[in-house]
Parts: sequence; C-alpha cells; structure tokens
Amino acid sequence: MGVLPGRSPLSLLFFIILLLEGHFRWVEAQHCVWYGECGESEKVPGKKYNCNYTGPPKPLQHEGYELLTELCPGYDYDNRSLCCDMNQLNTLKGSLQLPLQFLSRCPACFFNLMNLFCELTCSPHQSQFMNATKIEKGNVVEVQYYIGQTFANSMYNACKDVQAPSSNVKALSLLCGKDAKDCNATNWIQYMFDINNGQTPFPILPIFTDAPVSGYTPMTNKTFACTEGLDDGSGPCSCQDCTNACGPRPAPPPLPPPWLILGMDAMTVIMWISYMAFLLIFIGAVIGVWCYRKRTVLSEYGPILDSNNPLSLNGDNPEQVNASCCETLGERFENSLRTLFTSWGSFCVRYPSVVILGSLILVVASSGGLIYMRITTDPVELWSSPSSQARQEKDYFDSHFGPFFRTAQLIITTPIVDPFLYSPYFGGSDVPFGAILRKDILHQVLDLQLQIEDIVATYEGQDVTLKDICLAPLAPYNNNCTILSVLNYFQNSHEVLDHLKGDDFFVYADFHSHFLYCVSAPASLNDTTLLHDPCLGTYGGPIFPWLALGGYDETNYNNATALVITFPLNNYLNDTVRTGKARAWEKEFIDLMKNFQNPNLTIAFSAERSIEDEINRESNSDISTIVVSYAIMFIYISLALGHIHSIRRVMVDSKISLGISGILIVLSSVSSSLGLFSYFGIPLTLIVIEVIPFLVLAVGVDNIFIIVQTYQRDERMPHEELHQQIGRILGDVAPSLLLSSFSETVAFFLGALSSMPAVRTFSMFAGLAVFIDFLLQISCFVSLLGLDARRQEVSLEEVVLEEGSHVQSGKFTREGSPAD
Repeated sequence: MGVLPGRSPLSLLFFIILLLEGHFRWVEAQHCVWYGECGESEKVPGKKYNCNYTGPPKPLQHEGYELLTELCPGYDYDNRSLCCDMNQLNTLKGSLQLPLQFLSRCPACFFNLMNLFCELTCSPHQSQFMNATKIEKGNVVEVQYYIGQTFANSMYNACKDVQAPSSNVKALSLLCGKDAKDCNATNWIQYMFDINNGQTPFPILPIFTDAPVSGYTPMTNKTFACTEGLDDGSGPCSCQDCTNACGPRPAPPPLPPPWLILGMDAMTVIMWISYMAFLLIFIGAVIGVWCYRKRTVLSEYGPILDSNNPLSLNGDNPEQVNASCCETLGERFENSLRTLFTSWGSFCVRYPSVVILGSLILVVASSGGLIYMRITTDPVELWSSPSSQARQEKDYFDSHFGPFFRTAQLIITTPIVDPFLYSPYFGGSDVPFGAILRKDILHQVLDLQLQIEDIVATYEGQDVTLKDICLAPLAPYNNNCTILSVLNYFQNSHEVLDHLKGDDFFVYADFHSHFLYCVSAPASLNDTTLLHDPCLGTYGGPIFPWLALGGYDETNYNNATALVITFPLNNYLNDTVRTGKARAWEKEFIDLMKNFQNPNLTIAFSAERSIEDEINRESNSDISTIVVSYAIMFIYISLALGHIHSIRRVMVDSKISLGISGILIVLSSVSSSLGLFSYFGIPLTLIVIEVIPFLVLAVGVDNIFIIVQTYQRDERMPHEELHQQIGRILGDVAPSLLLSSFSETVAFFLGALSSMPAVRTFSMFAGLAVFIDFLLQISCFVSLLGLDARRQEVSLEEVVLEEGSHVQSGKFTREGSPAD
C-alpha cells in the first residue's frame, strides 16, 4: 500500500522535530542550574541564594578537593567539573551537621542522604532533574527537584530505624518535624526542603516519580540498604539501627524438667533432711557431753583452796588432775606469757628512759610516712573495687572513648503554687501552665542562667570561662555550649521570650504557643505558629522536655513544677590541667549558687565535684568533734584513774600526767599506722581519719583502766620492790590484753579482704593502729606508770613527814606550856 500524498512531508517534519527535541534535551542535561552563592536570603537570615547559571560545569578549585572527597566522593574523578564551588560545599557541610550527628551511625543511610544533597548541590547533570522556576536578580529563589520514588523509599527504609542514643528515640523524630511513626519518605524529604525549617534559604519543591515528566528524568542514583556494606568497605548498619540486620530472633531454650523427690522440690527436701540431721547430731552431742560431765566431774565451782578432789576442775594439785593435751598446752602457753610479761614489765619500770626513748623513736620513724600521705575523696576510688566488672568496663570505656562528661545542674522550683491558664487565640480548650512557667519567672531564671554562663574562674593564673570547658558537639561549625534548659527553646534570649504576634486587641502567638510546639517537636528548626521561632537549642541540637522539666504528668509538660538546667562539661582522662580548669569553674559555680538569693526561686544545685566537696566539708567539721572528745576523755581519765582522798592531795592522787600520756599514746598509734601504710603508697580515706581515732581511743582507754586499776587494787608483797610489783601485775593482765587486742586486730585485718576500697583501707589502718596501741601500752605506758608511782610514793612520804612534824610540834607545845 502506498503512502498518501501530503502525509509524507508532515511525518518527516514531525520526526525531525522529535529528534531535535531529544538532542536539545540531551545538550541541556549537560548544563547547570546554578553555580556559586549570591544574594542574602530574605526568608532565612544568614543563608544565601545560589547564583543562576545555565552554562557547563566548571572545574572545582584545588582547595576543595579534600572537602569534595569528604562529602561527595562519587564526583572525585577526572577534572572534577561540577555545578558548585567551594562556598557551596562549605554551606552543604554546615547544613548537614545535625543529620550527620544522628545518621552517621548507619553508613548506608548517610550515604543515601548525601547522594540526595550532592546531586542537588553539585551534580554536573543538574538540568536533567532540576528546574529553576523562579529567578530574581540573578538569584535562584525557587527550584523543582525531580526525585525517583524508588530512591526516596530506599533512602527512608535505610534510615527509619536509626536510633539517636543521646535521647533513646529514633533519629527521624528529630529530623522529620514530627514523630517517627508519622514520618514517611515523602514528608521527610519535603520537610528537609521546606523553607520553614530554618535551614533551607529558598523553596525546593520535590517531585516524586520514577518516570520522566515534562522532559525531566528523575534522580535515581544507586542506593544501599541498611543490611548492605558500602563500596568503600564500610559494613552494614548495626542491629540497633537496622531491624532487618538483626535476623530472626532466637527461640529460647526449653525449660528443664523440674527435679522432684516424692513430688516435692528436690532442693527443699534435701535442705530439710540436712537441717534435721544437723539438729539431731547437735542435740545428741550436747546431751552426751552433759551426761559425761555429770558422772565424772563433781563441780566446777568448788572452793579454790579447799578442793582436793582429783575430779574437781579447781583442784590445786596438777598431778592429780587428768588434764587433756590441749589443756596442758594452754596452761604452759599462759605460764610462758605470764613469765614473759612479768620480766618485760619489770624491765620497763627499771629502765623507763630507754623504753620511752625507744618508743618515741619508733613512733617518730613510723609517723614520718605522713609526708607521703595521699587522701582519696573520689567516690569511684572509695566505693568501687578496681577488680569489679563494672569498674573494669568503665576503665575500658574511659581509656578508649574518654570519660563521661561532667555535669553542673540546677533544679529550680518556685514557692508560687497557683497555676495559670492559657487560652489559644485560634480556638481549643484552655491549657493549664505550672507557676514555674510564668513569663516573669522564666525571665528571672534566664538572668540566672546568663549569670552562670558569664562565670570566670582562675586556674594557675589563667582565666577559665564556660566556653573553655563546656561540651560543644558541633564545633567548629557551632561553638555554642550545650545547655540543657527549657530556655533554649527561646534561644536563651529575653527578646525571643518576649516575642509575640498580635494586635491591639488579641495576641495570636507568644511564648505559650511556642513552648507547646517545642515540647512536642524539640528538633524543629521553625515552629508552625505565627512566630516561626526555632526550637532547636543554640548549640545546634534538640532540648528534650523530659531532660529540662520536672514534676509533670505523663507528657503534659505544661504542668511542670520544676525547671532543670544542666551544663555538660568536658571530662578528661589523666589530664590534670584541663580537669583542674573544670574543677576551678565548678568551684566558682558552687560559690555563686550558695550566695544566690531570689524570693521567687528555690534552687537545688550540684556539680561533679560536689560529692568530694561534701566529704571534705564533713571531715573538716569533724575535727572539732574529735578535739572535744579527746579533751573530755582526758579529763575523765585524769579524774577516774586517781584516788583523791582530800583537796590537799589532789595533785598527788590525780593522774593528770598519766592521762595525758594515755591520750598521746592513742594518737601516736594512729599516726604510726597512717605513716607506715603511707610509706607503701596506700592512700587514705577520710573515714580513716574520722573514725579510727575514736575506735583506738575506746580500746586504748579500756586497757589503760585495766592496768592502772589493777595496780591500785594490788598490795605490794613483803620485800617486793615497785618494778617487781608492776611486772607481776602486767604478767597477770597482759595475756588477756594480748588476746583481746590480737582478736581485734585479726578481725580488722579480715575486713581487709573486702573488695570495697573504703572498707579495705579502713580495716587495714584500724587493725594496725589497735595493735600498735597495745604495744605502746605494755611498754611506754608501763614505764610511765612506774614513774608516776614513784612520784606518788615520794609525794606521800613528804606529806607524811610534814604531817608528822606538825604532830610533834603540837605535842611539844601542849607539854611545855605549864612549865612556861
């Protein structure tokens, strides 16, 4: 069949037009839509428009190669001809800091997101999927961006499960302008390109399609699922950030069948049988011993000197007693101790200068270790064992990732208890607000917060400000300090707090509406009220209401009764200089808060060093208690040890010097214990300094009374000298003192087996102090007792002679008077 006349030229013309349109579209696809930055954005201050440019891509400057590799490695080839310059790359990097903070945990998610923005900003094929719909004075002020629906869905699926660990919510809740459950691929990208988010300088209108529209081919670059690794070697996302990477949940193993005996729990039956067997054996043994002793032993309480029965436990003739081996060894050991202490006591009284000087030398030498004394007040070092699993995990974390940041925190309430109501202009029920959220209260809290931010401390001659030590996670792009405060919703500014929209009759939007929006969407860059103020904190991150408010019910944050302001500070491992700066600033912070006065605010505050400061404060306040206790005990010992017969003999009968000596011996034992352990580099805890002096004083005074009062109640035997008498007395009481002191020492040293450092240190120092106190009491104190006894005897002789002379004088006068 032939071609109809007249149709052939028309068909040919139509065919040529199609070819030319395709050619021009292909040529146009090689052109840019913009290049470089031009005028200031009118709608988003601080942001700039891109310059309209429809020419071919231009080679990137050499200085931008490293930045291009960091942001868009897919374009790092050939001569790097792009539709963007260095300024646009820097702007892109700054704008992506918040998504980077939350989404970089999942390499596939962040790669897909960077693909979206790199194609938009720098692609050499921009005109293929972008259309500049509005151009004003050479500035692109509106653009259409054709995006493949498949690409958008894949990007969303890779990112939807990524967590924001700092807040324990999904990252999309912070980046989508709404809760993650309400976010999808379309509204997420629309929010990121919306001018109302405060970051986009001009409208970018995303058009989602997988098919060409109006001659534009959508951007459908390759995407990676969160379960896939990237071409650069990055692995897939973790199970926490990608549900599909978790795999099937393992089924729990079946429970083992219960172990039963006679239908009852086997362990219960075994324990009951064991208990009953032990009870029967114990009762049988007690009854058997009682029957045996009743049949063979006459009495344990017969007269000490009159009982000569061979079966009496108190018989005098040791050869008649059928003593066991243990009893014989015990008797020999006791006799050896009695002989040893008798000889030692006699030696101490005969050579007091040697004993006292030797004791003094040993005490001074032991106490010399105090120059190496280190006091630990760090709560971690006090209560956490270095070998515990939690401590080891903390040390591992600190050494690999750095220690957790320090905190200075305020909890602010108000004595004003009456809530108030807010009536929205655009309808809806009234909203109750807690008194702490009154505007005048918020202004006062903001004044305090700004005052804290202006604190200047001094460390080693250098000024330290909050900016020197604060946590700034987005530095160097945003150097503002992280301050977790509800006032960050108002940019920490009185002007923003007072910002409102209204007329002479009505207020359409103010801080109430802005607060209500921000607590529901804390990561919003721009609220949806007429104010259009950002909710994002000045440091570039969100302020979650559950961190900045207290006393609310469920999610009704407007009912809050307290404001919480937290200043996270950098912490350092083994860096005493920077840690010292942080501690210096915290000290100024604490001093400021101690002196702060405001009748409308009730403030509780703390800093990282507060616990250590409180431990030090309590210890310093206990010094006066220790001094008073020792003074009272000294007075008591001086009066109780002496047998005062009359006022004239107070200085003779009182034991003032002996009381002072006893107190000094107790203090010497404590200082010797501290010094000896300090020689070995064992740090002290303040509980050692606070408690051990009282403990050793109690034990030491008890021993002093036993020795002195035994001497006072004893009568010297005929032809027995003073040193022999005191030696005999010491031989009688010292074995008991030795056994009691040794038992106390062993008990304390057993406490040193505890893994808790504070308990272990206290037990070691206390055990050694008690034992040293015992040694000084049976040596130095015995010598001092001998000297005091000699002093008292000499004084008594002088008193007797003086009284005798008075008697003789009176007798002579009475007998001689008549003669006169």
